[in-house]
Amino acid sequence: MPLSKKLIAEFIGTFWLVLGGCGSAVLAAAFPEVGIGLAGVALAFGLTVLTMAFAIGHVSGCHLNPAVSVGLWAGGRFPASQLLPYIIAQVLGGILAAWVLYMIASGKAGFDLAGGLASNGYAEHSPGGYSLHSGLLTEIVMTFMFLIVILGATDRRAPAGFAPIAIGLCLTLIHLISIPVTNTSVNPARSTGPAVIVGGWALAQLWLFWVAPIVGAAVAGFVYRNVFEKE
Repeated sequence: MPLSKKLIAEFIGTFWLVLGGCGSAVLAAAFPEVGIGLAGVALAFGLTVLTMAFAIGHVSGCHLNPAVSVGLWAGGRFPASQLLPYIIAQVLGGILAAWVLYMIASGKAGFDLAGGLASNGYAEHSPGGYSLHSGLLTEIVMTFMFLIVILGATDRRAPAGFAPIAIGLCLTLIHLISIPVTNTSVNPARSTGPAVIVGGWALAQLWLFWVAPIVGAAVAGFVYRNVFEKE
């Protein structure tokens, strides 16, 4: 498959993840009387990955996430030469999705960008008021577990055809655990999109949502490769 087609697939897939996940949080989570709530938002993020895994998994591998690309590289599943192009495509897809979401949300009277557009944050910008330390640990551990599931579900020894379900459900569970702490990132592209639109505090805190997921993913890739794939 040509790299250009893989990058287009990653762009579209990450666009869908951010629009579907963040869109559910911004537009539907607290909608009067019939809001989907935290559980609905968590499910929405899982569904974006599940649907895209079936749609583009055979094209690009359906990473949709710089941390996933790094974790797969660390696990020996992805070439270093494609790492930067994938990350650029993912980030651009996330930014476009955040802009589209902003254009939709701003069509409602009283919309205020100060609400954060589902941006990730810690301390005073954590949904539950959790500290920088809590946010850092949460994002590292959650991304570590996400990559362990991804690497295990896509292992050649795993049952074929079920990986998208396991991965989508894992991302749902991660959101159920960590939305109160950081609004859940585990994905630098997902964090970058809204932060670029919101600016200010969201951009100032964005570093954590690059560093922590990449650290967690890289450690998971190393662990899986050297523990579970060793003969």
